[in-house]
Parts: sequence; C-alpha cells; structure tokens
Amino acid sequence: MSNLTIRPRFKEELKLSAVAYKELIQKMVDQTDSFSGLVSQRYCVIKISPDKRHFWSPQLTLSIEEKREELLEVRGLYGPKPSVWAIFFMSYAALGLLTLFVGIYGMSLTMLGKPSQILWAIPIMIGIAVLLYFVSRAGRKMGNEQILEIHDFYQGITQHKVALT
Repeated sequence: MSNLTIRPRFKEELKLSAVAYKELIQKMVDQTDSFSGLVSQRYCVIKISPDKRHFWSPQLTLSIEEKREELLEVRGLYGPKPSVWAIFFMSYAALGLLTLFVGIYGMSLTMLGKPSQILWAIPIMIGIAVLLYFVSRAGRKMGNEQILEIHDFYQGITQHKVALT
C-alpha cells in the first residue's frame, strides 16, 4: 500500500447508532497515547499524538450520517491538516492568477510593439508550480506510514477490514 492516492478515503455502513459509534471512538482514543481525537455531533477527527506529529502528519476525518435507526453511514477521509492543504491550495491559486496577469500584461506589451521580457516570468512560475507538486508528493510519502497506523487503529475500533479507495 505504498502507492496511496493523494487523499485516501472509504465509505462504510455500520449497524450502530451514531451515539454508540461516537462513544466507541472517544473511548478508544482516550485509551491510547498514540492518537488524539475530537468527536463532535457529525464529525470525528483522529490525529497522531502531538509528540509524534510533524508538519506532514495526516489525520482521519470521519463524517457520520444516520441513515435509519441503528444504521450508520461513515465516510472517512485521510489527509493533511487543513492548514497544510490550504497552504498548497493558496500557492497554486496565487501562481495561477499571477501567471494570468503576467500573460495579459506581456501580450499587451507585445501587441503594442514594446519589449515584453516579463513573459519570461511565466515559465519560472510554471517551474515553481512543478516544484510545489514534487514537494507535496515528498510530504505525502513522509505521511504514508502514519496513514497506515491511523487506518490500523480505526480497523481495531470497528473490528473489521476497511478498504481504502
């Protein structure tokens, strides 16, 4: 399982009530030193304990939806902390907008017959975007082992195998 997708996920139905499920998760998180967590009304978050956590540490976000009485749909999403995700998203968005503005300005100068050396900034910004991509891939590889640890912990809570997609 070394070739995990960018944000592995799963979906399962459990024959439990939402209250029993959340109590089970809270109990198991409280009994371990390896993980910490947050349990709220419709979401649960399981994280690596603060002493083992690093910048690229993943977390498991569980969305809980009660379909019927005693039937629960749980959607799990493994990913980085929201702050890490936001840094990369905003970086790509800023590079994209900057490339657009530089392209418009440079082409305007070209159409006016003026020198437009500013267009050389576009390949530089594309290079920065590619570099960001490879940095994010390296970070994901650093967090793969912890994803598997969280997944094993979750499977221990539910007492059955859960397939990641």
